Amino acid sequence: MTSSTPRALIAEDEPILAAALAHALRRLWPELDIVATCANGVEALQQGLALQPDILFLDIKMPGKTGLEAAEELAEQWPDGVAFPHIVFVTAYDEYALAAFEHAAADYVLKPVNDARLAKTVERLQQRLRDSAGASGRATPAAAAAAATAAAPVVATVTAAPSDDNLARLLAQLQAMVPPAPRLQMIRAAVGNSVRMIALADVVYFEALDKYINVVCQDSEALIRTSLKELLPQLDPQQFWQIHRGTIVNASAIATAVRDEAGKLSLTLRQHPAQLRVSPLYAHLFRQM
Repeated sequence: MTSSTPRALIAEDEPILAAALAHALRRLWPELDIVATCANGVEALQQGLALQPDILFLDIKMPGKTGLEAAEELAEQWPDGVAFPHIVFVTAYDEYALAAFEHAAADYVLKPVNDARLAKTVERLQQRLRDSAGASGRATPAAAAAAATAAAPVVATVTAAPSDDNLARLLAQLQAMVPPAPRLQMIRAAVGNSVRMIALADVVYFEALDKYINVVCQDSEALIRTSLKELLPQLDPQQFWQIHRGTIVNASAIATAVRDEAGKLSLTLRQHPAQLRVSPLYAHLFRQM
């Protein structure tokens, strides 16, 4: 991944748009080696980990996994000690989302790709690669969960920066563009022929299990048929924290955050024996005040 020739991966589910972006990049940046073009988020995750390119162009809306989900899982699974790629989110939001990106100091290039706007993104990426080449290297996932100048209705650039929460912040900003869902008051879990009513205050954590969520309370568990992606917007973000792509924890249930010898972070809970792993993407939640 660290060679004199910069390497990029494009993930875009519309072949014509993927080809147009690749053509424009080759015209504007002849030295750029496009090592793969992926048609969905699952393939982008697999090829990203296998090829470890310098730059990822990720369409936000893709089948299998969205660009946001692929970026999050890449940050979680990225090898320790290996520089994390610069990320460019590619999508087409409306004018209201544009304003949201602008408010987040986000860079953007609209679909269809405009050479003038894309050229500015290319210049910024080239400068960031030069800057990181002069330093010890680009950010590792904990530092690249690091990056944040974002593009919008088309290109949001995640840069390698010194902090480890910029990617998490960028993902939160992009996810905040989705209209808010009504807040849940109770969890209704089917148990045989009855429906168990679980107060949110009684939930210790939620755990993703295939097509279900395991609702873990102090002395019991129950399954509900939904996804964490659907559940999360319905929870109070001050009370329930996502700490991993498959785990949401009740903040009031957390006793300690412990880092092991390898630097991995995990949580112990007040009234439950489970230990919960924290993804590097969410480690900033547990910094000392």
